[in-house]
Amino acid sequence: MSKAVLPTIVFCMSLCFFVFPQTSFSQDTLVWMEAVLPPFFIQSGPNKEHGYGDAITDLLQQHLPEYNHEEINTNITRHFYMFKQGENVCSVGLYKTPERQEFMYFSMPSFITLPPVIIINKDNWKKFGQKKIVSLAGVLAKESMMIGLAKDRSYGNTLDDVLKAHEGQANLVAFTGQELSRNLFKMLLLGRLDGLIGLPEEALFMAEQMGIRDQFITLTLQENLHNFDGWMSCVACAKTPWGKKVIERVNKVLLDERPSKLYQAAYERWLDPNSIAEYRQAYRKIFLEAKN
Repeated sequence: MSKAVLPTIVFCMSLCFFVFPQTSFSQDTLVWMEAVLPPFFIQSGPNKEHGYGDAITDLLQQHLPEYNHEEINTNITRHFYMFKQGENVCSVGLYKTPERQEFMYFSMPSFITLPPVIIINKDNWKKFGQKKIVSLAGVLAKESMMIGLAKDRSYGNTLDDVLKAHEGQANLVAFTGQELSRNLFKMLLLGRLDGLIGLPEEALFMAEQMGIRDQFITLTLQENLHNFDGWMSCVACAKTPWGKKVIERVNKVLLDERPSKLYQAAYERWLDPNSIAEYRQAYRKIFLEAKN
């Protein structure tokens, strides 16, 4: 090949690069981290990938075509490690807390859910004074009451403050693991826990999966009656320039999509009929007005 031909070939190759730039190599990969917390994310069974977290993750992926999207299952502790490492990772539903803001960027609220409750075996209701509303601080003050929760999981700033005040107590037990939700419910059934902290739809879903729906009841936490910080969670990305850019795009999608019936239905389908009216009122009056 003559030397005169080489510059022409190089020029043509360069021209192809600029004329056809839209290849997979030009797109960022966005990794969505998912925890095993049905019905938020559902990784198996007849409702696989139909959790309300699955639905909103899918919607965001459809509206962010400039990224290559991947999904991984990992526990909350691993979530935080990857966020702190500044990896290209996001998650669709995390509570916004001062500690997390040090290494995460947060969107406007992406979910409004009914707030965390104490889930108990109904046979233990007498231990809680047969009350439907209890104080978490009051429960934890009783050393004989064993209460379980997920390690590194936030339950909203108000409940987090209560939990921090009782951190290290022998009757407050934090667990981790991929099958965390199911294992916590098994311990509740076996009497190793008197109660566990979680969302009401988690109790309903797990009870149905285990065929013991009538065995569990939920108790409203008095601390959640004063504000809505335990009701709303956000999309979070690593606190990097890349993560900031993703959150800016996510906010635009949320502004457009949150008013839709489809978006509202993603969570509503997992509620019992008695909770739907309360949820719809909060969705209209609180969630759609929340911009940060």
